[in-house]
Amino acid sequence: MKNTVIFDLDGTLLNTLEDLRDAVNFAMRSCSFPERTFEEVRRFVGNGVRMLVKRAVPENTSEEDFEKAYSFFREYYKENMENHTRPYDGVCEMLESLKNNGIKTAIVTNKADFAAIPLCKRMFPQVDVVIGVSSEIVPKPDPCGVYKALEMLGSKGEDAYYVGDSEVDAETARNSGLELICVLWGFRSKNELEQLGLDRFISTPDELLKLLKA
Repeated sequence: MKNTVIFDLDGTLLNTLEDLRDAVNFAMRSCSFPERTFEEVRRFVGNGVRMLVKRAVPENTSEEDFEKAYSFFREYYKENMENHTRPYDGVCEMLESLKNNGIKTAIVTNKADFAAIPLCKRMFPQVDVVIGVSSEIVPKPDPCGVYKALEMLGSKGEDAYYVGDSEVDAETARNSGLELICVLWGFRSKNELEQLGLDRFISTPDELLKLLKA
């Protein structure tokens, strides 16, 4: 049985979409740009908050205006990132069960570390390692965050699964040489994931430990 699980965060452990949408639209209003719908923001997430804002601003926006929008986003999100954000049902129990069964865990996310670390410390104290995007860690699908997590856990890639919900997670698992498990409660539908050629899914968090033991 593999002894390590590395998780994505947004759309995998946390439902963050409403707070991300609200921060995006605060930035859009602040710059007199058109606001974005919930569905648009869902499609835009996955590659970190800079790319989220880059996708949300109008086409041909100048770099100066983009940086203003990104600054407004950060300002708002720092103060409002827990208004609606909650763990998905069963996630905390799953993490506790993994810990009780001796499974090492980490979170590697494209959320900036200024948001990822405090959120995870408060919501997921069971997790051993949390790595967000920083000056030292570039966004996924670059595998550097996964490699760093494995190093900190003292684990090998062949002993770990990567668990996520998106095409970025599929690329990350492939780039880092980890086997991928896709969750079906996140930001992408099963049909979208199947179109990527993915075929290992779990529908509820409690299925993960069963899969590890199988």
